[in-house]
Amino acid sequence: MKFRRSGRLVDMTYYLLQHPHALVPLTFFSDQYQSAKSSISEDLTIIKQTFEQRGIGSLLTVPGAAGGVKFIPKIGVSEAKEIISELCTLMAKPERLLPGGYLYLTDILGNPTIVNQIGRLFASVFADRKIDIVMTVATKGIPVAYAVANQLNVPVVIVRKDSKVTEGPTVSINYVSGSSKRIQTMVLSKRSLKTGSNVLIIDDFMKAGGTINGMVSMLEEFNANLAGIGVLVESEGVEERLVDEYISVVKLTDVNVKDKQIDVMDGNFFRFLNQVTL
Repeated sequence: MKFRRSGRLVDMTYYLLQHPHALVPLTFFSDQYQSAKSSISEDLTIIKQTFEQRGIGSLLTVPGAAGGVKFIPKIGVSEAKEIISELCTLMAKPERLLPGGYLYLTDILGNPTIVNQIGRLFASVFADRKIDIVMTVATKGIPVAYAVANQLNVPVVIVRKDSKVTEGPTVSINYVSGSSKRIQTMVLSKRSLKTGSNVLIIDDFMKAGGTINGMVSMLEEFNANLAGIGVLVESEGVEERLVDEYISVVKLTDVNVKDKQIDVMDGNFFRFLNQVTL
């Protein structure tokens, strides 16, 4: 079907947004719209400029016969600040306080709009890393992991505390919980990871980092590589942090259960976002 340029621009933009990090040959668009490659290239230049001006992301051009274009989702600093500021406001509400100084996050993690924004934040800051899989532990981190994986266009694997019959043979490891210092168990299906996979670990909340450290140990059992660690909320004031290199969106700095006061601030996210080229 023959498209006018305006129609091509809309349809190409939609396709690219739906297929992030996927290499799309120019011949695909040329055949789709029955247009010359030169016209498609001009269209892609317009889309690239608009994406970058609006802080949506960038189009990477891969030369050669097997080349094409690849949409890399990224987020601008101003938009990221707005999203994280809103998250801090939501998380600072006194009614979120739970016994033990934990925060009630179910409503946030159950809100598709907020979760998708969090996914964009992480996908942007990890955009320049080679990632094959997003890993998380059941259950609270699952929505965020899927949102990140959707933006990176990669699968998700879920580490569990017990094996499921539907997942077949599993690998089981013991790890020490950073906060309680208790030995716990996590399992992962043998079919989940291929040797040499580059894995991004995503979690919703981190105190000492025992669970994340356990997932890092799990990667060693599969001979997989750690591509990065992202946490939605990190808790400050932990005596011993078991994880050193990670990117956090929000930092829980103080919880006063008696006065029902929650102090929340930006995590270390912007330190790493500034290193990403938009």
